Amino acid sequence: MSFDRLPSLESQPTNFRREDDPQYRDDPEFDELTSGLSDKLFTLTSNIARLSNQIALLGTKRDTDRVRERVHDLLEETRDGFKDIGEGVKKVQSWEDVSPSQKYTQQKLTREFQASLSEFQVTQRQAVEKQRASATAARTALDEQGTSPSDEQQGGQQQQQEQEQEQLRLASQDEVDFQESLIVERESEIRNIEQGVGELNELFRDVAHIVHEQGAQVDLIDANVEGVRTDTQGADLELRSASRYQKNARNKACCLLLILAVVLTVVILAVVLG
Repeated sequence: MSFDRLPSLESQPTNFRREDDPQYRDDPEFDELTSGLSDKLFTLTSNIARLSNQIALLGTKRDTDRVRERVHDLLEETRDGFKDIGEGVKKVQSWEDVSPSQKYTQQKLTREFQASLSEFQVTQRQAVEKQRASATAARTALDEQGTSPSDEQQGGQQQQQEQEQEQLRLASQDEVDFQESLIVERESEIRNIEQGVGELNELFRDVAHIVHEQGAQVDLIDANVEGVRTDTQGADLELRSASRYQKNARNKACCLLLILAVVLTVVILAVVLG
């Protein structure tokens, strides 16, 4: 250490505490973890807003493969993000020996996580509904396209139109296969979203269970503190009563000694004067 810093060090007050330093942090690891989780949660909140805008386009004239790709990517990214943050929140909730400020940070982070996760679950269900409606409509259209109208034709025209219809069917078979693959893909996406909803519901219940357990522990601590306070008040009353009893006993003893002294003095005077 340079000797040039000695005057500045000596000028510091003797009662300077490390907590007075604005750069001091009680638990850097806790602060770093919660700060990182808050930043990630903010990013996921932005994802939810973008996802809602994209889902609103499903089933409309602006519904394209690119829109569905963005919906899929945002769902996957946001779902994985919530799983990661959920594990972090559970770690924060299980942190031991937290200060009052850290306890506030725990509760605030948990509330924000639960609120954002609930919003994302609603958004996922909206995506499922839109995907299911789109898949149902596409399958209905495909079934109608595959229905042959040749049963209503008669005679030679019937045979000619059957041949034309057969050619059309062969020509459009690739398109039918393509549409069928799209429908299968959408149905698979629906199952994937529903599975994600179930997994995040489980995560939500885990976090809520931890919060409930900690709340029960806090209630137990409060009850114990209240019991100690009640016992202390009772002990204080007993001490006051004992003190008053001792004071009264001392007063009675003094009175008895005074009476005894007076009687003894009278007796002595009587003997002397007699």
